[in-house]
Amino acid sequence: NSSDLSPSSFILASIPGLEAAHFWMAIFLCSMYIVAVTGNCAVLFIVKTEPSLHAPMYFFLCMLAAIDLALSTSTVPRVLSFYWFNTREISFGACLVQMFLIHTLSAIESTVLLAMAVDRYVAICHPLRHAAILTNSATAKIGLAAMARGVVFFLPLPLLLLPLPFCSSRLLSHSFCLHQDVMNLACANTTPSVVYGLTAILLVMGLDAVLICLSYILILKAVLRLALWKERLKAFSTCVAHICVVLAFYVPLIGLSVVHRFGKDLAPLVHITMGNIYILVPAVLNPIIYGVRTKQIQKRILNLIHIYNN
Repeated sequence: NSSDLSPSSFILASIPGLEAAHFWMAIFLCSMYIVAVTGNCAVLFIVKTEPSLHAPMYFFLCMLAAIDLALSTSTVPRVLSFYWFNTREISFGACLVQMFLIHTLSAIESTVLLAMAVDRYVAICHPLRHAAILTNSATAKIGLAAMARGVVFFLPLPLLLLPLPFCSSRLLSHSFCLHQDVMNLACANTTPSVVYGLTAILLVMGLDAVLICLSYILILKAVLRLALWKERLKAFSTCVAHICVVLAFYVPLIGLSVVHRFGKDLAPLVHITMGNIYILVPAVLNPIIYGVRTKQIQKRILNLIHIYNN
């Protein structure tokens, strides 16, 4: 009885009626993926080769770039294989590994965004203590703690699904594996998995979002205490790029969660589109946002273009 066994594979979702357009959809996703890889690799290269950028804020930016590269690379090539070669099946083991990577890397990114918010808070509210508090050693430790936090909180997710029996239906709602999606196909009591998954999300992404908001409330209070509007704008302008990156991460995350919770009757196009936005949009936007807002990165990119043209 197939309903009493773990499946050997799952079926990735396609958009009914748009199978003929898969090739062009893959071209679009591949273009976005190339932009994401190029932009994030450029950020890593520029920060590594530019001594003036060897500071905590830019080290955190490198962490974001590395996370975005890992997250997009763990999903997009498999999605492109599906769209181009119609390889819709993904093995049970590969699905669990992909699910673990997606959730763990998202948790690490959330932690790094919180660390960047704290960095902005210290830089604006306690500028004289910034260099002493956020040293290169402290930045490295924060990065390691973010990795450990992501692994510890989200490793149990695939382990909780591993022993469950699954129904004969193996069709997922996305072009890749997510915990909520795989869990819904189980033919057993999934309460432990539901409770743990919700707890992990609230204790990581939820708590991080609250602390980021708290950091910006404190920053706003400090900025408003400045006497001149010009000083206020200059101080707060250093936070604009980080605020945009936070929105680029949390808005797709919240949108995907809402679709899973309340959008069971929505068209498959909505689920697949929201999933692809969640995976690719932050990876594409993050290097663009910091490239536009950071003069040092702009200058370095222009120098590289000038050298290349010569």
